[in-house]
Amino acid sequence: MARPRKTTPATPKPSKAAKAQGAKLGFEADMFLAADKLRKNLEPSDYKHVALGLIFLRYISTAFEAKHAELLAEDPGLAEEKDEYLAENIFWVPPAGRWSHLQANARQPTIGQLIDDAMTAIEAENPSLKGVLPKDYNRPALDKVMLGELIDLISGIALHEVGEKARDVLGRVYEYFLGGFAGSEGKRGGEFYTPRSVVRVLVEMLEPFKGRIYDPCCGSGGMFVQSEKFVEEHGGRIGDMAIYGQESNYTTWRLAKMNLAVRGIDAEIRWNNEGSFHKDELRDEKFDFILANPPFNISDWGGERLREDARWQYGVPPVGNANYAWLQHIIWHLKPSGTAGVVLANGSMSSAQSGEGELRRAMVEGDVVDCMVALPGQLFYSTQIPACLWFLARNKQNGRFRDRRGEILFIDARKLGHLVDRTRRELSDEDVAKIAGTYHAWREGKSYEDVPGFCRAAKLEEIAGHGFVLTPGRYVGAADAEEDDVPFEERFAALKEKLEAQFAQADDLTASIRERLRSVTV
Repeated sequence: MARPRKTTPATPKPSKAAKAQGAKLGFEADMFLAADKLRKNLEPSDYKHVALGLIFLRYISTAFEAKHAELLAEDPGLAEEKDEYLAENIFWVPPAGRWSHLQANARQPTIGQLIDDAMTAIEAENPSLKGVLPKDYNRPALDKVMLGELIDLISGIALHEVGEKARDVLGRVYEYFLGGFAGSEGKRGGEFYTPRSVVRVLVEMLEPFKGRIYDPCCGSGGMFVQSEKFVEEHGGRIGDMAIYGQESNYTTWRLAKMNLAVRGIDAEIRWNNEGSFHKDELRDEKFDFILANPPFNISDWGGERLREDARWQYGVPPVGNANYAWLQHIIWHLKPSGTAGVVLANGSMSSAQSGEGELRRAMVEGDVVDCMVALPGQLFYSTQIPACLWFLARNKQNGRFRDRRGEILFIDARKLGHLVDRTRRELSDEDVAKIAGTYHAWREGKSYEDVPGFCRAAKLEEIAGHGFVLTPGRYVGAADAEEDDVPFEERFAALKEKLEAQFAQADDLTASIRERLRSVTV
């Protein structure tokens, strides 16, 4: 059972030095570096669960012990009454699971077993955590000295903070560590983590203030965390939101459950290993907002077994690529007034393979595409493939905004963002505000103007003239729009082939000239 959040203080701005190193929050970066040094030869994918499990344990113990101290002061007899904690949506932590107990025994050779016992005891007392917590700290391969040092390090988080502020700091650390481990794992990291700046663009554009939110491939739950932050920062009520998700990877599902619990977010997150296509846990549910970052261009999604599925309202998606299956699954789950934001590979905007062009045409003519955003490269841990954002709307004339039927907004954000290291780029707060502000101005009919090279609203007739290709560069006037549709490898191969043909023609021409010269007599 998760504890409801209260409004939290604004995150302090990082120093210039922190900005220069790509740090967002200051001490979190230093703490991650310190924790990563303790990892030694342990793989990041393994160490991630070791560190995040302990941060989670510290979080729920901090919440419990704050209430415990309050009850001791009021009536010592109530301090060990489980119902006193459950009444305030605080996890009940038995004595064996309390952080003070682990901290006191951090240097003991039995610390691995003590942590496993703590996790087991907490799961036994809190049904919502059953099967979620890691319980393999006592395995021989895990260095017990390292565990003790990690406990000491985590004990220093929010050492001088109390109550809500201490728990908020721990939540921020957990989120930062998730991103840090995603970076360490590279391609595998993208399977459970969507970069924060990309999630912020989705959330800021959709503005999920109130209603039901859904993510059919929720990873570690970052979409939900950012949605709750948005509501808090804009003075909304957390209780006005209901959160639902599904995840097919059991390990990632556990990360999501812990991530949401650390942030105090109540959510119904379902798991099954068949996934949202083949075992849609929320088949008959409809949602106000859907945010999703499905795996790009997935080819083994089992589409051959779903040829007659009712979700394919705009055509049957190809067996070899799930992009249009995801889009139609998401549209299926939208309420009549619902809106969605989806991250997909750039190819989804222009591909004509296996009938994808006809699917895209049907969606455009069905007027469910509201806005397309081309993102800069190098934003993702998992791939260097350029990505885009699809914004979908079931009803573009609903009362919340102006009538946008027959029109799509195109935003080319490829030139935005800044490098935070040699391989990865981030969007700044100003970048996010620029993209979201442009969409809001267009959607609401307030002071919107086309900006050459950045944004343009196009009518369906014009889009049809471009063969229903939705690449923003086609419409906003950006250079090399045609090249953006084709991966570099394909462009290079085509250019090489053309150059080889030109060389061959030159050789033929040279041979012909020499032959003619031989026939000339002086």
